Amino acid sequence: MTAIITESEKRPDLRALFLGFSSVGLSGFGGVLPFARHMLVEDKRWMTAEDFNTQLGLCQFLPGPNVVNLAVLVGKRYRGLSGAIVAPVGLLLGPLLIVLLLALAYDAWGGLPVVQAMLRGIAAAGCALLFAMAWRMGSALKDKRYFLPFTVLTVAGIAWLRWPMPLVMLGGLLATGLLAYWRLGRKRAQGKGKAAE
Repeated sequence: MTAIITESEKRPDLRALFLGFSSVGLSGFGGVLPFARHMLVEDKRWMTAEDFNTQLGLCQFLPGPNVVNLAVLVGKRYRGLSGAIVAPVGLLLGPLLIVLLLALAYDAWGGLPVVQAMLRGIAAAGCALLFAMAWRMGSALKDKRYFLPFTVLTVAGIAWLRWPMPLVMLGGLLATGLLAYWRLGRKRAQGKGKAAE
């Protein structure tokens, strides 16, 4: 027998927002976006995979770090202004304290070869986490055959052709917006055709 989850049970309170984003902030070094996706979509289920993709896309266009923007957005969604403050504080407080301690340690021992090797290993693990999250986000994308080519075009424009990122972002926004508008128009036309039958 499956339990029915009510809307109030799905809505996190301020404590849950703080602790949830604290766990995200303390989970990763060099990038916590994969941990944020896991917590929001798979663990807490505060967002669907498609909703996460949409909100993250919005957060990438806003100034500031993507994950902080996402924390503000999720906090505001569930608990208003107080949630928009508590969620990013939870995300940033623990890492801030850890980074201060690590800065002191790096100042003392950063020149040692073992420390440099450890930092290279951490960077490689961070890249792997980022690719794994991108794969999951791509698999949750609706109408993949229409929208995934824009991933390749974005990488080509920024990494290989060295186009300015704002130009690529605005061009991608315009192109995907037009494509989405065209797809929506086709779906509406198909719906009217079925209704007429």
